[in-house]
Amino acid sequence: MIICHSNVSWTSLLVLTLVILLAMSSDAGEKYVSVDFEVFGNVQGVCFRMYTEAEAKKLGVTGWVKNTRQGTVVGQVQGHPEKVKEMKYWLSKVGSPSSRIHRAQFTDEKPISKLEIRGFGTRY
Repeated sequence: MIICHSNVSWTSLLVLTLVILLAMSSDAGEKYVSVDFEVFGNVQGVCFRMYTEAEAKKLGVTGWVKNTRQGTVVGQVQGHPEKVKEMKYWLSKVGSPSSRIHRAQFTDEKPISKLEIRGFGTRY
């Protein structure tokens, strides 16, 4: 409960409340993150890229995914930190139904001020 003293105006309280609400809102000053990934295991020929793209779109992250000649899957994910964290978990623990993930390596994780990639797609 807020008790208004005679020297504090209701306008000041309203402005203070608005400032606090803006600071607490999810978009206030929120940054994005970008991370590169490589997934090792049985991840080719099991629709891993297709499921990765679907999961990324579901989470609302941007980026790309690609098979390598070494039998791994590489890519990049960008988005809100919490969503990128969820995608990292999916890449390292879930994957496509037929895949068998041995490990996932995440590199070059960094904050970015705006998304550098539009949408999420498969590269060849």
